Amino acid sequence: MKHFTVIFLLLVFVSPIFAQKTALTAEDYKRAESFLAYNTQKYIDNAVGRPTWFAGDRFWYRKLTPQGSEFILVNAAKGTKAAAFNQQKLAASLSAVSGKNYTAFMLPFESFTYSADDKFVSFSDGSKQWKADLKTYEVMEDSDAKPKPAGRNFFGGGFSPDGKKAVLIKDYNLWVRDVASGKLTQLTTDGTKDFGYATDNAGWKHSDRAIAKWSSDSKKIFTFQQDERKVGDMYLVTTNVGHPKLEAWKYPLPGDSIVAMLHRVIIEVETPKVIRLQIAPDFHRATLGDDISSGGELSDAAWSEDGSHIVFVSTSRDHKNEKVRVVNAATGVVKELFEETSPTQFESGQYGISWRYLSKAKELIWYSEKDNWGHLYLYDAATGKFKNQITKGDWVVTQLIKIDEKNRVIYFMANSKEPGNPYYSHFYKINYDGSGLALLTPEKGVHSVSLSPSENFFTDTYSEPDVAPVTVLRNLNGKLITELEKTDVSRLRAAGWKPPIPFSTKAHDGKTDVYGLMYTPVNMDSTKKYPVVDYIYPGPQGGSVRTWAFNPSRRDNQALAELGFIVVELEGTSNPLRSKSFHDMSYGNMADNTLPDQVSAIRQLAAKYAWIDSSRVGMHGHSGGGFATACAMFMYPDFFKVGISESGNHENRNYEDDWGERYIGLDKQNAKGVSIYEAQANQVHAKKLKGKLMIAHGMMDDNVPPYNSLLVIEALAKANKDYDLVIFPNSRHGYGAYGPYMMRKRWDYFVKNLLGVEPPKEYLFGSGSDPRN
Repeated sequence: MKHFTVIFLLLVFVSPIFAQKTALTAEDYKRAESFLAYNTQKYIDNAVGRPTWFAGDRFWYRKLTPQGSEFILVNAAKGTKAAAFNQQKLAASLSAVSGKNYTAFMLPFESFTYSADDKFVSFSDGSKQWKADLKTYEVMEDSDAKPKPAGRNFFGGGFSPDGKKAVLIKDYNLWVRDVASGKLTQLTTDGTKDFGYATDNAGWKHSDRAIAKWSSDSKKIFTFQQDERKVGDMYLVTTNVGHPKLEAWKYPLPGDSIVAMLHRVIIEVETPKVIRLQIAPDFHRATLGDDISSGGELSDAAWSEDGSHIVFVSTSRDHKNEKVRVVNAATGVVKELFEETSPTQFESGQYGISWRYLSKAKELIWYSEKDNWGHLYLYDAATGKFKNQITKGDWVVTQLIKIDEKNRVIYFMANSKEPGNPYYSHFYKINYDGSGLALLTPEKGVHSVSLSPSENFFTDTYSEPDVAPVTVLRNLNGKLITELEKTDVSRLRAAGWKPPIPFSTKAHDGKTDVYGLMYTPVNMDSTKKYPVVDYIYPGPQGGSVRTWAFNPSRRDNQALAELGFIVVELEGTSNPLRSKSFHDMSYGNMADNTLPDQVSAIRQLAAKYAWIDSSRVGMHGHSGGGFATACAMFMYPDFFKVGISESGNHENRNYEDDWGERYIGLDKQNAKGVSIYEAQANQVHAKKLKGKLMIAHGMMDDNVPPYNSLLVIEALAKANKDYDLVIFPNSRHGYGAYGPYMMRKRWDYFVKNLLGVEPPKEYLFGSGSDPRN
């Protein structure tokens, strides 16, 4: 009788467990997989591609429909919209001449070009170049088509403004190629190994392209000779049968006494001559990070219209000081215009560098956060004298779109100016003197604009995470001309999809509003409790949500939710796109990783929604998110029970010099004689692990070297802590072809260790694509 009572009591207490699934099946995974991007994108209709503008304020765009795709031609000046060409006739003619079968709405190209006289369209079917007569619809091979010249990715610094020349690096020196003849001319002669001209190396980024800035008359180049002769090396070794291959390159680290330095030069091209700037070498830094190039072109530099001088910015090693300078292109003599110093890192923009040199007016638009918000300021570029603040208020300029020098008007994107979500962006204009601020895109959401060549019109696509995009045409005063398309997600909804839930909570300080997205199972049972998976990317240069524009599939968030989780992603304090003080809340302590905000948000959500089980919380992230995940498992071991740390920069003294020095500061010792980086290194805290932790890394990761994870692994072994490991022997930072394998391992790990059931064995992801693309 006693035995019967014990068995009965056991059954009473464990019966809820037996009532639940003890394993997930391949069908469960397949259903979750249906929420990944390659399965959801095909159900989006009336989605508009970026417009292609051409002469006469006209543009065409391609939109996706249930039948395939349509090409639409718009005349902005007239406000008219029509088919770009007769797709039925073109499909029939192309089928006849190519021997392949094409239908009107499933043509083999996504872009085309009108001839100058509008009589033909040219396109490629992937194997041949064709053109079609728009009157007769005769399709013929385009004998006039020329192979596209190698662009910036090959030539680096790219073509000269006149299109006749291109620069490249050969034997550590800079050369120029005549595009027509192919003739090479050597511009420099004293370049040597690790002290070459125009070299592209930021430690984490390295290539053979040339980094340079052409003058508008195509006669001069602004570049540098980069000294890395005594900079430390980074090593990676391949895994293969036979002798491994060693990869070695210059990769400075925080605290190194010697880092890459730029000896700035001007090179006269027609009769090669090197003019060295009469200043000390600059640190390999830019006003918005350490990548000193944008598309192969040297950033933070602007030529005068006549090529007589250059305005450029020198950034200190710790990003706290910026010197705006002007150099005489004939002599190399440098004049200081003005400088700005920040107590923390200085940043010259949000989506790209946002200062501009206005050569004709001899003025400079400067971007600064000195009043706690990212705003624009006007300076005299001849004297460096401050003239006036252009934008001001508790909001942030995020991107410069157009500067109308004639009418002295600036067009820009900004956040936080309108009520509501501070990550929603809008398009504005303002006069140089700060008057005439006008909102040009009033609709709620994230706006993306594209200006016509005349810059008299623009298209605007706006959306929210849970509201599909709408695309409209406006004039430059913001007047609505016509609605072009409204994205239709009815087929997507019919397939079982639902959008994420936007939310806001208080940050760890109990005062600051932070924002995020939450994903719940489509068939959620609100009477049950669901464990939480927190996806994290802490920045500080970007956050977990990344874009607040509509996206049918954000990574595998909804797919994970379908397996039985509540998935959240939160933009925590210290992420960008808000005030300077918000961004600096964890300056000097990258190990903060927004983790106090993550914990606070999940607890607040659990208090609001009974179906959230805050006793079962997991986290995963990649790169900075991998660093944050391991840190969460060590620093909050009683809150986070399962973590998956991918490619984490766990020890910032083992990651490229700029990153830590930008957000922590220069390495120094505290009062105890210990590096200020020490307490922020994950291996130091690995012994605190209580939960289940998986670590993953690619062993050929040239962004975040794998030694970052190996340090943590060594510390875990020393502390006798269990962990799980996934290694990709020949993979870079993102795992490449092994991405699906890592996703499956991630799903399995959360299902088994957080959900508490068995995953299907070795589920194999399929592949899918939108047949319209």
